[in-house]
Amino acid sequence: MKETRMKSENIKSISGKVEIATLAGGCFWCIEAPFESIDGVLKVVSGYSGGKVENPTYEQVTSGTTGHKEAVQVFFDPELISYSEILDVFWKQFDPTDEGGSFYDRGSQYESGIFYHDHKQKQIAEKSKNDLDRSGIFDKPIVTRIEKFANFYEAEEHHQDYAEKNPLHYSNYKKGSGRESFIKAVWGDENVDQYIRNAKDESRKESLTELQYNVTQKNATEPPFKNEYWDHQEEGIYVDIVSGEPLFSSKDRFECGSGWVSFTKPIDTRFTRKKEDNSHGMNRIEVRSKIADSHLGHVFYDGPEPTNLRYCVNSASLRFIPKDKMKELGYDEYLWVVE
Repeated sequence: MKETRMKSENIKSISGKVEIATLAGGCFWCIEAPFESIDGVLKVVSGYSGGKVENPTYEQVTSGTTGHKEAVQVFFDPELISYSEILDVFWKQFDPTDEGGSFYDRGSQYESGIFYHDHKQKQIAEKSKNDLDRSGIFDKPIVTRIEKFANFYEAEEHHQDYAEKNPLHYSNYKKGSGRESFIKAVWGDENVDQYIRNAKDESRKESLTELQYNVTQKNATEPPFKNEYWDHQEEGIYVDIVSGEPLFSSKDRFECGSGWVSFTKPIDTRFTRKKEDNSHGMNRIEVRSKIADSHLGHVFYDGPEPTNLRYCVNSASLRFIPKDKMKELGYDEYLWVVE
């Protein structure tokens, strides 16, 4: 059986570890593209998964006769980004309540699905789906199927990196299909422009305390056990002190005994970026906010299940928004992440 030519052992990661997520959410062009710019994602491959026909062609799959779905395989470094975070990005790219296809692409070949590779992925996927179902974001049930991975066949070369190769056609397709307007209506990026303005506002930076400035702008580290949030218990979200972009939820906070506030994952990994940090004679992964480029802290692979990641963050990089103030301060779209 000739399946995907891409093998995880041929992909290099910072940690030396590579894991695979296999996901379907309608047209594979539109699922592949959002992952390409995510830190920790090493490679994204478009293809076909879940059917019985070996080595299917695009024409065969789109006819709806093979049992395959258009899908992608996301190769990622689990010490930079967790499977749980991969799924957080995935859910925001399609309509998980659509039973008969995806936007104007109809048929089983365009239905959504998560193909888990091991029991751990299955558990994380089921929890992620249940959390989304209970969130109240959608007024219909989540119908995305969670199935055991069986096969994946790499799509033809002209389908790989389609958004990069054919940006105009990709943009027109994403808009014309209704996918883009759906994503904006459900997940809304209207606050992003405000975060950008805040990040560029020099007067805001001047209002930072000396510690806040040294941490966010000069990569300093505050002392353990002597910072604002190391033992904080209140419900709400933590946002970037400079831009206000949402970073972490109290729901994902945990006590690890380090003396700094720790989280299992960000609210949205698209608001963070990660890079190697070899300063002070150590080899670590630094975490920064995406828009303001504030230094937040570091990520380690010694956190609790299911992510195994520990985002160790400086309180001086954060501002806390209590749950009962989130709507008033314009963060009501994130209420579901603390409930």
